[in-house]
Amino acid sequence: MPPTDQSMPPIEGLYRQHGGALLLFAVSICGEYGRAQDAVHQVFLKLMETDSLKNALDPKAYLFASVRNVLLNDLKMRQRNVLIDAERLWFEPPDRDHAAERNLRRALQALPEDQRQVVVLHVWGELTFAQVAEILSISANTAASRYRYALAKLREAMLMKESSNA
Repeated sequence: MPPTDQSMPPIEGLYRQHGGALLLFAVSICGEYGRAQDAVHQVFLKLMETDSLKNALDPKAYLFASVRNVLLNDLKMRQRNVLIDAERLWFEPPDRDHAAERNLRRALQALPEDQRQVVVLHVWGELTFAQVAEILSISANTAASRYRYALAKLREAMLMKESSNA
């Protein structure tokens, strides 16, 4: 343990005293030196901004817990940023009619944006027309009208596609 200089700010002293061990601990969690280093630095920057260490019963344990929490939060954020295949966004039933899904997806894309938004929010978002209206800053009657127009266009597009395939 290196000697601490009395003129050194307490946070700097903690960094000099525990920084190496915290970095090693962080690397053991995430496996990446750069991410580990960022986590340790983030903890010490937060300490300098908030002085939250003064409420800690055991500063050393607090530092290790803080580094672990930063890395776990980072991992959660990285897991949220998973790309989703556009084909899987619309339907998930096990016995799928892929051709019908593709036709419906095309018909949905052909709708005017305002009608498409209402359909997606109402059908896939399972929102009421009042909720849809609030989200889109329109009246509930307008939302219902756009939904009716969209359904009529979808029905027509689907019937036309079926009759052309027959």
